[in-house]
Amino acid sequence: MAVQNYEENRCPARQDSHDKPLGQILLDEGKLSAAQLDEALSAQGERDERLGQILCRLGFVDREAVRQALAEQAGLPRVDVASCIIDPAALAAVPAEMAFRYKVLPLAVHNRTLSLAMADPFDRMAVQSLRVLTGRLIQRHYCPEAELLERSRRAYGSSVARMIAEMGAAPAPALGDEEQLTHQLQEMAREPSIVNLVNLVILEAIESRASDIHVEPFENDIRIKYRIDGILHETPPPPKQMQPAIVSRIKIMAGMNIAERFVPQDGHITFAAPKGKIDLRVATVPTVFGECVVMRLLDRATALIDMEGLGLSQTCMKQLAHLLDRPHGIVLVTGPTGSGKTTTLYAALNKIYTPEKKFITIEDPVEYQLDGINQMPVNRKRGLEFANGLRAIVRQDPDILMVGEIRDRETADIAIRSALTGHLVFSTLHTNDAPGAVTRLVDMGVEPYLLASSLEGVLAQRLVRTICPHCKAAHSPDAHLLRRIGRRLGNGTDGAFFQGRGCRHCRQTGYIGRVGIFEVLRITAAVRQTVAARGTIAEIVAAAGDDYRPMREDGFQKAAGGVTTLEEVLRVTQDTQTEEALT
Repeated sequence: MAVQNYEENRCPARQDSHDKPLGQILLDEGKLSAAQLDEALSAQGERDERLGQILCRLGFVDREAVRQALAEQAGLPRVDVASCIIDPAALAAVPAEMAFRYKVLPLAVHNRTLSLAMADPFDRMAVQSLRVLTGRLIQRHYCPEAELLERSRRAYGSSVARMIAEMGAAPAPALGDEEQLTHQLQEMAREPSIVNLVNLVILEAIESRASDIHVEPFENDIRIKYRIDGILHETPPPPKQMQPAIVSRIKIMAGMNIAERFVPQDGHITFAAPKGKIDLRVATVPTVFGECVVMRLLDRATALIDMEGLGLSQTCMKQLAHLLDRPHGIVLVTGPTGSGKTTTLYAALNKIYTPEKKFITIEDPVEYQLDGINQMPVNRKRGLEFANGLRAIVRQDPDILMVGEIRDRETADIAIRSALTGHLVFSTLHTNDAPGAVTRLVDMGVEPYLLASSLEGVLAQRLVRTICPHCKAAHSPDAHLLRRIGRRLGNGTDGAFFQGRGCRHCRQTGYIGRVGIFEVLRITAAVRQTVAARGTIAEIVAAAGDDYRPMREDGFQKAAGGVTTLEEVLRVTQDTQTEEALT
């Protein structure tokens, strides 16, 4: 029986641990030294704080070690969920959405008791909620979080797909006046099944490392897609009749007007995920078959990384460090939407931040809050745009400015004049490569001599998918690709390439995660003369000489190092200026 199998995989807590203090348990297990324990106990005497919190704050142990020691101290058995056969009745008792939210896994049902594996067996809210939901007493067991979440994904399968399969078709709203229709949409959006489905869609997207969720209406169906590592992946579609309720539920969560269905709207959701709060930026647009919704997932933990985590090569890192040390001027980051420009700018600001200087940004919107940096959001409804916001910022006596994006000549002119008057200005621009930023600004109407005097450098970037480490294998690329790469890497590159075969970890794609590929154009004296003379992109590249290397070469180096594949590099760089030279 499932219960018997579960009982066989229990690991009872040691009987001699019940009366031991937490610090002694960690000390006996070798996770803490005597000196560290003494320091933590001294700190505990100075402030009213739990010992486990102090140990984590000081970095002596992680939360997982503290939870395990507390479970042992409380006599809660540890269960090996990897080898358990889970009782289907227990699995049916707890919805997948709640299981992932509270990081629990139902194991077995016995009479009026539900056996539950928990990543945090001391989460009172989880125990109380599940006791009310199931009407059973909760028998707690400890399981490390990583093991529990992995087993939960296998136990519940595709959570959204399972829930959609189990749900019946929701009735379509009846025709009537606008007030009646709005009331019906509100009622449908409050149905527990719709609430749980939308929550589960968001949770599954977070677990899948998605950056965006797309809800797209069509004539005969509604499609839900996750953008993972830059590529859209479609999930099993819900019934078409659920479209009004799903869209209305998302709009209610985002604080939008559900009565307005024929104009674009923007909203914001703060979602409580297992690993912390996630911000979602929501945008809707009307289409012929209903409203199309896109939710951008903004995870502070994954976005605020240091410069070393961006994937810059040593050469690019030195070039960028030189630009960040400039006392004034403009530094631009270019690339298409979703290429990581904001992440790079945040990393740069964190790198050079010092309380001795004043930092101010104007962004649309402020995606992540940076400690010690004043951030201003664009507010078009109240007339606050990049241009007039930047004009106001200059009067704040800043040292470092960041403009979210240069979109028009007025913003560009103010940024340039700020750079010429002693400010260091960072901004982004939508161009295909670094030299193209110069011609783009000139096309906007910026005077070439002003641009040549103020621009210090341009960093262009793309994001390439990295090979899945779980299914990575040696690979011989197409002969045509090898000929194209050989001219840049020299001899000895044959057999140095890899690809992912596809596995459950990478959703059979062969890729997990992304890393940046970069090119840096420093504005040297020769480049300044070319810019002032309205030089073409080819003339700017020629003036830069060997100091400038196209981002495709950076991508080729990462492919030769087994980080990504040649096919992926060519896919993301096919719109750059280097394409003609390679064909």
